Amino acid sequence: MNQIVLMSDPEVAAIPVVECGEGLVDVRRGGSLLVDTREQDAAGVFAYLREGVLNRLLHAQTLLPPGVRLLFVEGYRPPALQREYFEEYADQLRAAHPEWTHQQIHSATSRYVSPPDIAPHSAGAAVDLTLADAEGRELDLGTPMNADPEESAGACYTDAPGISEEARRHRKLLGSVLTAAGLVNYPTEWWHWSFGDRYWALLSGHAKALYGPTDVSPVRARPSDSG
Repeated sequence: MNQIVLMSDPEVAAIPVVECGEGLVDVRRGGSLLVDTREQDAAGVFAYLREGVLNRLLHAQTLLPPGVRLLFVEGYRPPALQREYFEEYADQLRAAHPEWTHQQIHSATSRYVSPPDIAPHSAGAAVDLTLADAEGRELDLGTPMNADPEESAGACYTDAPGISEEARRHRKLLGSVLTAAGLVNYPTEWWHWSFGDRYWALLSGHAKALYGPTDVSPVRARPSDSG
């Protein structure tokens, strides 16, 4: 785990963004992906991704065995919301560790929430997702989605020891199909995968990122079946 490159690492910020201009699309259209509504916002932008990312998810889904599907939880996140999440978690860490320096807080916060100027979610490049069975029931991947390092005792890390063999198999399956589709994982969060952002560029050896942060105006979301 000590070898993990965090989102706060200067290497990530040093990657230039050459915005390709690809649009954001609503993953709910067509009904090809199972979409969970736990992170749904009033405008429905949680379900938006860059088109290239969605296409890769759809390809990854074809690589899964029968009876297993991807379960989409969150994609695009407005920059203002990303900043709010980052500052909220940083405040929690300051309260728990008053002896930590500003840099220590910034680095530790980035294990769980990306710095706003780097955040793949705000570029529409990242997706939080898991696996479900044919009936839409979540499979066991070792921790609840979005469990932070403190509450999960580090089990949220993709390669964390101590999780069950079943959870390990499910993480391996999720990772194998998403990697085959060209996405990269943020190793502190087994559920976070991205394509086209700065972190993806660094890990995959690309000289530039394809997608930069974008601010989406509120749009009318398609009505959700679950309200």
